[in-house]
Amino acid sequence: MKRNMILIDEDKCNGCGLCISTCHEGALQLIDGKARLVSDIYCDGLGACLPACPTGAMQIEEREAAAFDEEAVAERMKHHAAPLTQPAAPPQGCPGMQARVFANKPQAAQSSPQIAAQSELRQWPCQLRLVPAHAPYFDNAHLLIAADCSAFAYANIHQDFIKNKITLIGCPKLDDADYTEKLTQILSSHTIKSLTVLRMEVPCCGGLEHAAKQALINSAQMIPWRVVTISTDGRILED
Repeated sequence: MKRNMILIDEDKCNGCGLCISTCHEGALQLIDGKARLVSDIYCDGLGACLPACPTGAMQIEEREAAAFDEEAVAERMKHHAAPLTQPAAPPQGCPGMQARVFANKPQAAQSSPQIAAQSELRQWPCQLRLVPAHAPYFDNAHLLIAADCSAFAYANIHQDFIKNKITLIGCPKLDDADYTEKLTQILSSHTIKSLTVLRMEVPCCGGLEHAAKQALINSAQMIPWRVVTISTDGRILED
């Protein structure tokens, strides 16, 4: 079967191992000083490891490969777990799936009656997989590509990010999809004024950022763009 897989340029790889720490399927391993794909069945092809590579040695390619095997991944990660005599290791799997509870933040005193918040969403559908690439509302639009979780983590997302933009949302981990082709179609078919990627700090959101960057390259569009990273407790970490 043909599917997206990680391709590593060994000439560019400096053996730093940063990609290995972001691959939560255990598909990558340092062998002879270079990062290598251990087996096709361990790679989900989402590219969460790509943003961690400081030399640009990694990319996504579509090729013939064995199907991703979740059971094999689970078995592999079980064997790589730390022995019980050692300090407890962090939970295996995507950090975005780790349970967390946030303390309630103190509310500022209200000097006037509270005004109901207003949605700034300008179009429907907004899900990246559902939106038609040739929809007229993309013409001369400021485009926001937001991770699904960002709307729940960042309280003022409508006023700070969605307002006056066409909004697309997605999660490469849950959708099991590479959005590059759809985004390339949108950028190539319309005059886009700017592009903002709103991602979470978790590694799996790297697939969203990578798809946007690759679409810009594929479409040869020179437009203002930025990536904003939100923490899981709702703070802006990078802008």
